[in-house]
Amino acid sequence: MQFHKYRLRDGLFMLAVLAAAFSVNLLLLDWFDTQTMIPMIFVLGVFLVSWRTQGYFWGIAASLISVLLVNYAFTYPYWAFDLISPECISSAVVMLIVAIMTGALTTQIKEQEKMKAEAEKERMRGNLLRAVSHDLRTPLTSIYGACSAMIENYDDLTRERHLKLLGDMQGDAQWLVRMVENLLSVTRIDGNKVRLTKKDTVLEELVDAVLVKFHKHYPSQQVQVEIPEEFVSLPMDAMLIEQVLMNLLENAVFHAHGMKNLWLTAETRGNKVYFTVADDGCGIPPERMEGLFSGLLDSEAPTDTSRSSMGIGLSVCCTIIKAHGGEIRAKNRQGGGAEFRFALEMEEKSHGE
Repeated sequence: MQFHKYRLRDGLFMLAVLAAAFSVNLLLLDWFDTQTMIPMIFVLGVFLVSWRTQGYFWGIAASLISVLLVNYAFTYPYWAFDLISPECISSAVVMLIVAIMTGALTTQIKEQEKMKAEAEKERMRGNLLRAVSHDLRTPLTSIYGACSAMIENYDDLTRERHLKLLGDMQGDAQWLVRMVENLLSVTRIDGNKVRLTKKDTVLEELVDAVLVKFHKHYPSQQVQVEIPEEFVSLPMDAMLIEQVLMNLLENAVFHAHGMKNLWLTAETRGNKVYFTVADDGCGIPPERMEGLFSGLLDSEAPTDTSRSSMGIGLSVCCTIIKAHGGEIRAKNRQGGGAEFRFALEMEEKSHGE
């Protein structure tokens, strides 16, 4: 289905370009009574078609149709075909060469871009795998240590100590669940067989769902929310965008030391909705800003708790937003604290735009 859609789009583009070239030549012939520019305009049209369409077919087709148009409308005898004339043959050869060379260069560039995208995807996967070795090992070690302490010193530990160790294990297990959800999300997005399930989602319902989940895990942390009063709906994979917002809010809880306020805002500008999660905590160290979304933070910085790393969470956020056609950015606020921001389109973009 998608293949036929691209073929139809390319065919319509070719017809539009050739119609424009034909019209421009008629106007030039009427205004200046000269045929000097006619072949060059059609060559330009063939170049545009070869550049903007897939493969070689449409460029070659455009070159042949251009030769027929020049021969029929702009070569004596006018409005009649004379396909054996030297001018017709030479024009056909030149336009075919232009079409083939342009198609070859365009195909080569697209292949290079595809290889670059694949290399970037593999790099991100490698970064995530390196980060996993730390993010999963640390809480598992903590759980193992707490279990060993309870088994070996069961009779010597007080009830309060037992509850403390069980609470620590519960927190570490909850963190591991979130980590697995993040990793599954990356697998889902990168897999060739699984695509985003985009549906029109009401902004207010999305924010409410995020806040319900967040307050369930962090009931003592208040979030100041600002969203547009008007009805806003935008296409997205709601579960994944909820995960992005949850990751950003959780990171503020774990890393924004000294935080007193936490904000979640959404505002509309043109055809986009801009989401912002900000805090007034300690901010992000400048040396960590460059690799913030790479997934490498875990191995580069020592940690003091089992839930101190944010590398995988932010890498997942970056992957999800890129899959939605957007980009996520982070910066330190002038008044102190950090700010994470991304935008989503309110209307689905068609392929090829």
